[in-house]
Amino acid sequence: MTEQLEQILSQLTQPDNAIIQQATAQLKQAFKDPAIIPALCAVMSGSQNPQIRQSAAVMLRLRVKKHWKKISPDDRESLKAVVLQAFMQETEHTVQHSLSQLCAVMVKHETPDRWPALLQLLNQSTKSSNPHDRQVGLLLLNKVMESNPEPFKPHYCQLLQLFNTVLQDHNNPTALYYCILTLTAITAYTGTEEMHQMRSIIPSLIVALKHLIKADQNQASEAMEVFNELMESEVSIIVPHVADIVRFCLEVGSDTALSDSLRVKALSCIAFLIKLKSKTVLKQKLLNPILQTIFPVLVAAPPPGEQDPEDEEDDTGDGADNDNPKHCAAQIIDTMALHMPPEKLFQQLMPLTQACLASEDPYQRKGGLMCLAVLAEGCADHIRTKMLSSVLQTVCQSLSDTNQVVRSAGLFALGQFSEHLQPEVSKYCAELMPLLLDYLSSLNEAKVGHVTKAFYALENFMENLGADIEPYLPTLMETMLSALNNAANLKIKELAVSAIGAIANAAKELLVPYFPPVIESLKGFLTTTTEEMRSLQTQSLDTLSVLARTIGNDVFSPLAAECVQLGLNLTDTIDDPDLRRCTYSLYSAVSTVSPDCLTPHLTAITTVMLLALKSNEGITAHLEEDKTFVLLDDDDDDENDNNEEEKDVDFLEDETETEVHDITGFSVENAYIDEKEDACDALGEISFSTGAAFQPFLESSFQQVYEMRDFPHEDVRRAAFGAMGQFCRAQHKVWKENPTEANHQALLKLLDVVLPCFVETVRAEHERQVVMGILETMNNVIKSCKEEAFQNPSRLKEISYVIRDVLKKKTVCQDGGGGGVGDEADDEDQQAEYDAMLQEFAGEGIPLLASSVPADNFAPFLNDLLPLIMSKAKSSCTVADRSFSVGTIGEILQALVSVPGGRGVAGRLSTRLLPVLVAGVRDSDAEVRNNSVFGLGCLAQAAGPIVVSDYPMMLSVFSNMLTKESDLRVIDNLCAALCRMILSNVEAVPLEQVVPALVARLPLKEDMEENKTVFNCLAMLYTNSPALVVKLMKPIVAASSHVIGNKNVDKETQNTSALLMKEFAQRHSADFQAAVTSLPREEQAKLSAAISAS
Repeated sequence: MTEQLEQILSQLTQPDNAIIQQATAQLKQAFKDPAIIPALCAVMSGSQNPQIRQSAAVMLRLRVKKHWKKISPDDRESLKAVVLQAFMQETEHTVQHSLSQLCAVMVKHETPDRWPALLQLLNQSTKSSNPHDRQVGLLLLNKVMESNPEPFKPHYCQLLQLFNTVLQDHNNPTALYYCILTLTAITAYTGTEEMHQMRSIIPSLIVALKHLIKADQNQASEAMEVFNELMESEVSIIVPHVADIVRFCLEVGSDTALSDSLRVKALSCIAFLIKLKSKTVLKQKLLNPILQTIFPVLVAAPPPGEQDPEDEEDDTGDGADNDNPKHCAAQIIDTMALHMPPEKLFQQLMPLTQACLASEDPYQRKGGLMCLAVLAEGCADHIRTKMLSSVLQTVCQSLSDTNQVVRSAGLFALGQFSEHLQPEVSKYCAELMPLLLDYLSSLNEAKVGHVTKAFYALENFMENLGADIEPYLPTLMETMLSALNNAANLKIKELAVSAIGAIANAAKELLVPYFPPVIESLKGFLTTTTEEMRSLQTQSLDTLSVLARTIGNDVFSPLAAECVQLGLNLTDTIDDPDLRRCTYSLYSAVSTVSPDCLTPHLTAITTVMLLALKSNEGITAHLEEDKTFVLLDDDDDDENDNNEEEKDVDFLEDETETEVHDITGFSVENAYIDEKEDACDALGEISFSTGAAFQPFLESSFQQVYEMRDFPHEDVRRAAFGAMGQFCRAQHKVWKENPTEANHQALLKLLDVVLPCFVETVRAEHERQVVMGILETMNNVIKSCKEEAFQNPSRLKEISYVIRDVLKKKTVCQDGGGGGVGDEADDEDQQAEYDAMLQEFAGEGIPLLASSVPADNFAPFLNDLLPLIMSKAKSSCTVADRSFSVGTIGEILQALVSVPGGRGVAGRLSTRLLPVLVAGVRDSDAEVRNNSVFGLGCLAQAAGPIVVSDYPMMLSVFSNMLTKESDLRVIDNLCAALCRMILSNVEAVPLEQVVPALVARLPLKEDMEENKTVFNCLAMLYTNSPALVVKLMKPIVAASSHVIGNKNVDKETQNTSALLMKEFAQRHSADFQAAVTSLPREEQAKLSAAISAS
């Protein structure tokens, strides 16, 4: 059989397809013969052709991998001997490589201790005096260890000693390479006993990498992965060496003689370190050296005659080219902004940035703008509150720079600011919109790359303008519609379609007059089937979804059914993840407008989305050899005769999950990740919108989404947790509408899976964004499900404790636990803005817990949590922290108003909370004052009689404020707080002085929600002291005319107000008529209509 097999294998290497097919068929036949294994062994050791020896080794590996249990013990032993024999006599590197992989698979089945000959061979070869033997030994060790890191644990200490020796072998770069790869493979599995050895290896590791760089930059780049692995799995190993690692990476990253990919690897190591260990970087004073080294990289001019990738004309604006050093330098600054306290970062960064912005060199100016742009997300509060007008001025000036490279960077920066510096940046509308519109009016279609950047800035800016967009609508829509109808360039059409979506987000129903022509154009793009129109089609779906959510139900409802049908037709005819993803968003949007249109199609829609979640498409496993072999090996499972389809899945599963070590890596195409993320989002929203109709699909959707909770990509994880929360809210809604026992049990069962999963992930998840998403979702679930979420007796404690741990920075994503000694104490008040935001999400859960359970059950946990919230009200804390602290206290008190036992608990807390709130009333920041005033009002309402003794002090604080305060929202809240005091203890308030001062400040200008409190109070006063109210009739009637028919005021409040007017009209008609007559005509008509309707 041996010769026959060699013959077949040599035919497989022929360049002729017919021969290959014939050989493949013969091979399948041969594989059915049990003698195949000895025959493969013979070819592997005896053939003269290295390519055939390699093929035999690969086939043997696949055979062993799947069928080890079917091989007889004797054959196994002889196989072990043959493989090692072949390995020792082999001279070709490629064959050695395949043989070492074969050994790796055998070790997986055998464990190292049952193969002493292998250990002996490894021991001899790696310590051999012959450099070539050492290389080959380390190759074998690397493959065997990469597939089986755990079984070798007992040998780690011995291995680390070996590595320490090999790393000194500077003249043998291949040995260094395999040694470092093996070290990388075991890092995640090392324990405390290896810690000390690992630490002592690092200096030699850095020196070895320097030698490897000289010998082979590609290998060096791969070997540098060791730092990421060390940082991720056992950061305490590298903390003592952080400064050396950073210096080494900076040296490599700034060396223009080295390859881009190697420099990128070095710079991304630094970004990763900052993400994981920003405190250590700051403490070891590495911020300045990093900035001093990366700034020259950021502002370097490209070689003469070339441009930076993002300035090239064919740049599509999708940022695909991330692998250049300049991009990495910007990414390091971006990471600093997200993970360091802004004060510390800006102190060192701004002088460098300002010098660049003032430079004569356009690439220096571009670098300065890029720097400002990437700071916007992580340091938004700092920029918004301390330096917005100056940075905006800089960016606006750059838009008229003589150099297009600088103008492009300015547009990018403006787009970033518009996205992250809301709402303040929108206040500069009058300055910025003319600039941007001017840009569009001079569109030179040839320069699509530059136009793309102008649209990016315009979209992000318009999106958040709200009704302020109105004056610009005619010009904007004229520009966009003419681009849709005339632009010869598809990219320009696509940009215009996208911009219409952004305009709709701001304009909402103001866009109705333009709706017919927009829909006409979109329909044209959506029904086309040509490939080059694909991205325009995808963008049109996106914009259609935005219109569904914004244009108003009555305008969109007639189109809803057609939209759903359109989506289904598209996914039936076109196989494209981006297109499918946009249909999911469209269904989701339609479900919020007319859920009934989706109901008949839910089977089809959920099927497509669940398939998208299950699919492994787009996840490419990089197998190290030809795929033909893999497929070959798969059809020979005769005894368990499953159908083809299952086998196919089986093959995929096998390759992607269990055998990760056979694969040199995974790459996942972004489109498929986005599709999974959007499928989760859409399933969650549709389940909530369609309610009972979704019930038949809830369980299967939940199971599939639940599987995604540990997907490798964080955006998919975050979306999965969000959808799990939506499913709970959907089930709660179904139970509320149809309160059967079965519906109730289904809800409790769901909550019992989801909430513990949330709590556990908040503690263990590495990605801060995912944790923020979970906390937000958990808050929404508690808000919807209230006491149902706490039917399980231990739930209140679990959730309270996890909130406490986030507030104490004890979770994994807050670098908790591994912080090294003394990390906690210093600079408690200074942290990255996103770290503070994470704590805010946790803190927002406290008032929700307070409103969901009896106060006495929550009191012990509240006592633990309050000091953590109160500590953020100190004057040394940031404005955001102070505002959050007093705001949360106010919301907790408001929650206690309506739960059993709330009054007692609020009373017991009053002495602790009063001083914090009174101090907050005197804060320099309006939002802090506003929240403190709200909190005092809620304290009066929640604690009742027990705080009456504090009323005189509170009233004097308020009356003092009323005379000085200029912020409209704070004045509104002052009125509401006085009303809460009156409602709670009318006898304790000197009404003759307070009520006239209060009524004089009506109507409310900003905080429309508080009309409810104000009018409840006025109605109560009218019952209690009618004479006082009648005296103030004129201002009260005027205030009512602002409330009645105002779409920003809830219906119940409008009714309260109308009933009070009706009382006035019936009982005090002369005074009332006099008050009404002084109003404008249309106000009079509104009032009389409301009175007759009430």
